[in-house]
Amino acid sequence: MTSVEETTDGNTADSGPSGYAAARLRLLQEESRSGPSRRSALAALTDDWLKALFATAVQETGVRGAALVAVGGYGRAELSPRSDLDLVLLHDGKAAPRALSALADRLWYPVWDLGLALDHSVRTPGEARKTAAEDLKVHLGLLDARPVAGDVGLLAGLRTSVLADWRNHAAKRLPELHSLCRERAERAGELRFLLEPDLKEARGGLRDATVLRAVAASWLADAPREGLADARRRLLDARDALHLVTGRATDRLSLQEQTAVAAQLGLLDADALLREVYEAARVVSYAGDVTWREVGRVLRARAARPRLRGLLGTRSAAPERAPLAEGVVESDGEAVLALAARPDRDPVLPLRFGAAAAQAGLPVSLHAVRRLAAQAKPLPVPWPAEAREQLLTLLGAGEPTVAVWEALEAEGIITRLLPDWERVRCRPQRNPVHTWTVDRHLVETAVRASELTRRVGRPDLLLMAALLHDIGKGWPGDHSVAGETIARDVALRVGFDAQDVAVLGALVRHHLLLIDTATRRDLDDPATVKAVAEAVGTPGTLEILHALTEADALATGPAAWSAWRGSLVADLVARVAAVLRGAAPAAGEPEIPTTEQERLAVEALRTGEPVLSLHARQEEDAVGVELVVAVPDQPGVLPAVAGVLALHRLTVRAADLRSMELPDQLGEVLVLRWRVAAEYGSLPQAARLRTDLVRALDGTLDVPAKLADREAAYPRRRGVVPPPPRVTVVPEVSSLATVLEVRAPDAVGLLHRIGRALESSGVRVRSAHVSTLGANAVDTVYVVDADGKPLAAPAAAALAVSVESALT
Repeated sequence: MTSVEETTDGNTADSGPSGYAAARLRLLQEESRSGPSRRSALAALTDDWLKALFATAVQETGVRGAALVAVGGYGRAELSPRSDLDLVLLHDGKAAPRALSALADRLWYPVWDLGLALDHSVRTPGEARKTAAEDLKVHLGLLDARPVAGDVGLLAGLRTSVLADWRNHAAKRLPELHSLCRERAERAGELRFLLEPDLKEARGGLRDATVLRAVAASWLADAPREGLADARRRLLDARDALHLVTGRATDRLSLQEQTAVAAQLGLLDADALLREVYEAARVVSYAGDVTWREVGRVLRARAARPRLRGLLGTRSAAPERAPLAEGVVESDGEAVLALAARPDRDPVLPLRFGAAAAQAGLPVSLHAVRRLAAQAKPLPVPWPAEAREQLLTLLGAGEPTVAVWEALEAEGIITRLLPDWERVRCRPQRNPVHTWTVDRHLVETAVRASELTRRVGRPDLLLMAALLHDIGKGWPGDHSVAGETIARDVALRVGFDAQDVAVLGALVRHHLLLIDTATRRDLDDPATVKAVAEAVGTPGTLEILHALTEADALATGPAAWSAWRGSLVADLVARVAAVLRGAAPAAGEPEIPTTEQERLAVEALRTGEPVLSLHARQEEDAVGVELVVAVPDQPGVLPAVAGVLALHRLTVRAADLRSMELPDQLGEVLVLRWRVAAEYGSLPQAARLRTDLVRALDGTLDVPAKLADREAAYPRRRGVVPPPPRVTVVPEVSSLATVLEVRAPDAVGLLHRIGRALESSGVRVRSAHVSTLGANAVDTVYVVDADGKPLAAPAAAALAVSVESALT
């Protein structure tokens, strides 16, 4: 059998096999024609050849009432150089079987003789319709049916019936189709992350692009159109080039073919090719996610409609809108913008929207993201503190972060916020150990780091370092060295102070230090440990670097981390920590009270009741407002104040509690300084806060019961279960008190529960220092026993267990 590329004789006017083959070969060799133009020209050339074959075959066999129909890719007039010819011979059932068989043979054998792949069938319109009802793939192919030759009326009637069947049975067929897509994705993988992707079968490939056309034909939902046609064209162009380079009908872009395929497409190199393919696949995948979510929403609404009609008569119920954050609500299973949201006046809204959606585990509304992309103003540089907090909250949400981040990125919001992201977007990683592209790996590292936030005192720096550790890839030289410079610039842009910028730079510069040293150096050599200690600098940086190393490895792939590697790194960290502890400065005691705090303390002692002030902070970088409360020393102050703030929907960003003794006064005063922000809406009046605080302290306001009622009425959704709280005793920090460190997910009433647990254990809070970093709370509490002394070691350990149990 001779292939079409090997046949060169004949002329373009000849309708025989050699004439078609020569014309086809010349078309494929025209450098000036490529892409959609070449595919449609090849389809037209093939149409002309098959029309001539059909006319001759009909004349020779005498068959009437037949039509030759193109389906699938050929039906869409999109023929790649080695595409199959998908053909159906339709007939009205009146011809004799022998004559019909002869007609088919005169059509199929010339195709086979040229070495072309052929998918063929012979059916009446009724048989075709019945087969489509039984076989979903046949039904999909017929949606693109196009007449090539013969009785056009046969196909017109069939197309009308097939399309009507598709729309009438969409509620059944679309879930079946979605299931097939998921199964195919499991087999073929995610196109945009594979080093040797299947351009057709992998998720985000040509098959999915065709599926989106079928979904649109159902009239049930439509894919986002922006960029989709261009993405599909780029994937088809890549497949064309692959066919020409290999001379085979293959869809797998293997490593050894990528350089030649890139050259065929006029691209710089194989990496440029993969990046273009990945970008196209990302568009298709995102469109698929949005479309299938809309299909599910419509089908659920249809299923619920009869019940609603029965309950409400003819009225339709508006979807509930539950608040998630300022300007963000949940509606119909999605995060959407509140009716009063003004993106043009609220530059932090895109980040607050993303953080709220990820924390609630909700998909984001396509309309909302596009509105944010179109209307939101740029953030000032450096960012305000709220923007930084919302970014960290988004990064710390766990697995839901991925979908939200990609939705924001699909509409250009991420690269607008972080311009350096553009260079790593869809960048391939040639190391087979890596599962993801660079950008997806960075987000995945943040997801993994969110599970380790309880291990570090600065989870915000861990999450930011996770996002930036490979940001230098794509630049010349060592990506760690280039990345340090970029990370420092990004950290300054985001609004970290100079000290934190230096730490983030060091973390990015040395993110491979621990794993490389632990697996390649002799840890018994003091010089090895000393060198690492000098590079890291401080125990706090070492703590974060340890967690970053694990998150990075876990996000790389299954071959990058193991119990053995983990034990080697832990051994190295322990040795370096011992060296650093010898030079580490001792922690200081709480700072001296301010003049305002002393004034409020005097007033509290004079009146015997709580005194408070609520005002905006002067620092431009602050999140929220400052609340200072002075209360005569008595049991239950910490849980009472924290509980009242929670009841008023005030989020605690930072807090400081200290016991103050005033000269010439009887008794002590507890002074609590809070930095708070409204969860959504406006701040409460100071007078209402004071009234409720008085009631909480005298027992007439049952704070735990009120919080429980509110939690039951408005349960807070979370995308994933966060890491459990962790309470530890911090040794050798203070000689005057026992120090507990609480690391937990930030939640309504968290500090109230901590205070109640401490009160029930009979200890006295000497001071407390609270910080909320993104979605994580890190609270340090100094406690003493009834005699005002530090707890004994066993009692301190038991207290830590008790507080941890109360928070679990």
